Amino acid sequence: MGRARKVPDEVVFEAVLSLLASRGEKAVTFAAIAERAGLAASSLAERHGTVAAMIADSRDAAWQRLEALTELASAEAGRDAKGAIQFLKRLNGALLPVARLQPQRAVSWRARVEAEIALRLGGGAKGRDAAAMLFSVWYAQTAWPGPESSRLRLKDVLRRLGLT
Repeated sequence: MGRARKVPDEVVFEAVLSLLASRGEKAVTFAAIAERAGLAASSLAERHGTVAAMIADSRDAAWQRLEALTELASAEAGRDAKGAIQFLKRLNGALLPVARLQPQRAVSWRARVEAEIALRLGGGAKGRDAAAMLFSVWYAQTAWPGPESSRLRLKDVLRRLGLT
């Protein structure tokens, strides 16, 4: 059976991101991605021109998804301390593969997320400080999930900071 003639870019991007995460940039080749995505290597070369462009397109697509999810999470979360937790929980699982790909873009996204949290915590210096702490706890729990991450809950952090 031959390969599918039309594979969505999203499938290609996921294959690239997965290989980047597991084996690094040097492992990403048209042949390796073609095998994972079920598309001919020549089709990938036609779509992206170079492996570097394919990697850049994949990273950009991942950031676009994360930014769209951030917008959605912001719109859905309440405008109070409980909403700050809802906002972060909506982002669970979306950050890690992306943040490692373009650290400079991650810095600006983190600032955006902390601003959204601070807004829900009353703003001002206290809200910004609490937002930075809450983001740090959330990120650590997202980066290292497991039994240890469940000991400290986000709502407990807010309570300890005197915000609930």
